[in-house]
Amino acid sequence: MKVVLIYPEFPDTFWSFKHALKFVRKKASYPPLGLLTVAAMLPADWELRLVDANVRAVRDRDLAWADCAFLSAMGAQRESAEKIIARCRVRGLRVVAGGPLFSAERERYAYVDHLVLNEAELTLPAFLRDLAAGEAQHLYTTREFADLRETPIPRWDLIRMRSYASMPVQFSRGCPFDCEFCDVTAQLGRRPRTKSPDQIVRELDRLCELGWQDGVFFVDDNLIGNKKCFKRDLLPVLLEWRKRHRGMPFNGQASINLADDEPLVHRMVRAGFDSVFVGIETPDEEALTECGKRQNLCRDLVADVRGLQRAGLQVQGGFILGFDSDSASTPRRLLEFVQKSGITTAMVGLLQALPGTRLYQRMKAAGRLLEAGSGDNVDGTTNIVPLEGAGGLPGVYKELLRRLYTPRAYYQRVRAMLRDYHPPRIKARLSLGFVRRQGMAFARSVVRLGIIGRERLEYWKLLVWTLARRPRAFAHAVTLAIYGHHFRVISERHIA
Repeated sequence: MKVVLIYPEFPDTFWSFKHALKFVRKKASYPPLGLLTVAAMLPADWELRLVDANVRAVRDRDLAWADCAFLSAMGAQRESAEKIIARCRVRGLRVVAGGPLFSAERERYAYVDHLVLNEAELTLPAFLRDLAAGEAQHLYTTREFADLRETPIPRWDLIRMRSYASMPVQFSRGCPFDCEFCDVTAQLGRRPRTKSPDQIVRELDRLCELGWQDGVFFVDDNLIGNKKCFKRDLLPVLLEWRKRHRGMPFNGQASINLADDEPLVHRMVRAGFDSVFVGIETPDEEALTECGKRQNLCRDLVADVRGLQRAGLQVQGGFILGFDSDSASTPRRLLEFVQKSGITTAMVGLLQALPGTRLYQRMKAAGRLLEAGSGDNVDGTTNIVPLEGAGGLPGVYKELLRRLYTPRAYYQRVRAMLRDYHPPRIKARLSLGFVRRQGMAFARSVVRLGIIGRERLEYWKLLVWTLARRPRAFAHAVTLAIYGHHFRVISERHIA
């Protein structure tokens, strides 16, 4: 059996970092972990080819070579996924689809040959048995949750690693919280399940064997969802692993209550974590109560963020505009919060009701649901009819983006963050290729941002300030300047 595993293209959004990746000659942030894991579960005698449409186009000869196409996609990849499926059907190629998009909207994809949904550890074996017997069904689904200790090491050998900025590793699935707008608990449950620490070590060692030196992203939706297990089991192993390995800084996603455990934060930094994504959503407690984000209530969120950054974890933040309780002053307060906290990577999106979430059901029952939603909450659209009518929200969102990503506001945040931030000392393996890539990225930033760009005055002010005040953070300052270029390109497109 010849199988082409296809990952559809993401739209050009804040999350893609596409315009920043050009500076380091990378094609995508990270490869498709789900498909690489599925590949490791397929029969050993099958011939496999993986095509990530975010790295290169799906060619006709890829489809002509294959007997079967496996697709995995998220909601934001819907448009690309449907085009690829249409091409496969024209060629008479059997299509097997799974992942969040198809699990949440399976009725929409009744025309796909086989839907292998939910967690592949549970549904893929049954499909493979039936396929071998010539009795493959259309739908394979389950309400059970997989034991991650049975999950194999992903097939990273199927990708061209140098096309990516980071490699993904997963320790846990599920989140103990129940935010109304989030589909994580709907798909993966509220009881976080974990791999064994030995599995994570084997995955990291495998990456080393393949020559990987750059960042590793723990893709867990909440790395401290099972905080006891993370602290007791995984973190000590990562601390030992770090003693034997240079390079490969870690980053991940966590809830804001991470800030309550200073010893844990400091141990994470010693283990090699240098940044963390946190869902802040909004500084308004009424909106946090509305959406069930109880872990963010009754806190000094600015102090929490700055505390994490002082400890050595650069905070990236997710924010949402469009809650029912939002007022005319909400955008101003959100902007003030971002500036005070020094969150440089501030991902602000409009509220969308995703299929499977409590918000989706509530909006549907209230007759306020327009459609399934794009799955990309930073595309300037919402599938929710606001209480006061739909007229003003897109315009308010665009104005917030404009103010948030002007060069002056952005570079002010970078300096505010660098005043607090003490980058961890992670020794890199200084290969000739690594040094060349970093040098070329800096040279491109000098030309694109320091000479051509309208932010050039702020760019040079930042570099001079960093050399004088925070010389150890100079590489971080350049990186954040490059990120700012990407954010401005995206925000200006939305505004236009």
